[in-house]
Amino acid sequence: MHRTSRRLLGGLIALTVLGLSACSGGDDGDESSGASGEGWSFTDDLGTTVELDEAPDRVAGINDVMSSLWNYGIEPVATFGQTSTADDVAFEGRDLSDVEILGESYGDIDLEQLAAAAPDVIVTTAYPTDSEGTLDESQPLYGFESLEQQEQVGKIAPIIAIAWRGSAADVIERTAELAEALGADMDGDEVRAAREDFEAAGEALTEAAATGLTVLPVAAYADEGFYMAKAPDEPSLRMYADLGVQFVDPGGEGYYWQTAGWEDVPQYPSDILLYSLRGALPPEQMAEQPTYDLLPAVQAGQVHPWKYIGMDYAAQAAYMEELAGWLDAAEDVTP
Repeated sequence: MHRTSRRLLGGLIALTVLGLSACSGGDDGDESSGASGEGWSFTDDLGTTVELDEAPDRVAGINDVMSSLWNYGIEPVATFGQTSTADDVAFEGRDLSDVEILGESYGDIDLEQLAAAAPDVIVTTAYPTDSEGTLDESQPLYGFESLEQQEQVGKIAPIIAIAWRGSAADVIERTAELAEALGADMDGDEVRAAREDFEAAGEALTEAAATGLTVLPVAAYADEGFYMAKAPDEPSLRMYADLGVQFVDPGGEGYYWQTAGWEDVPQYPSDILLYSLRGALPPEQMAEQPTYDLLPAVQAGQVHPWKYIGMDYAAQAAYMEELAGWLDAAEDVTP
């Protein structure tokens, strides 16, 4: 993801080491287990096995994963991310009064607050460095300003990383494995209903996408123009594409984004425009740029929010239903 401005955390903070666990390298990052015998372990997508004497009860982590775990009944004790949890669409309707919100921008993590929340484990994501899904362990995990900050966080509690690569269908299953390991009832009525809704929403999206209308997801900035997402590199978009949605290919050889200055924006028409809700310009501010109104989707009023939501059945079902509705209501307006 495009990283918004970060606040550097200066100096080392004296921390009480809470919930230390033994961590050892795993084989491939695909193996995981919940409570077994007297201990608990989970092997994350970097191949690191977190081992504890008992199953974790207090879980902290990045908004993107914590919102999904909460949908499975795992309520977070603390969160951090690219936006404040209170402003994150993934937490709409949640009572956040018992959740420590550790920061409001990328890399903004109050380590003292995190330590005071006493998490047993801390969950975050790992983004690839290229379209092949390569994970670079020499770089900090997503949400951390630096390796130094990540090391400080790791002294509070062991870190579990879920890779956001490939299709969301796979990441959803991986997140569900973590939720189950953390004690979620994956055979309960609520999860079963969410899974059924997810499958139904996928079918509805496939039907709506059959019209062949094109979709362009963007994050727009006043000085930088359009950051246009490449569907194969973004798990949710890739899953929607696999279900039939036709995303505009913005070209370029870079990973995840292709950029265009405002003067070049008209070269990327689409029937539907999706705008990022994370730190990017909303439509009313994009409209201050003269080329914005030249886009066919804008002229047709076919502009909708691109919601960056969690990898779980309920969240994805809800957004796929919205996307299907927008496709059903839209018209072919591209040349």
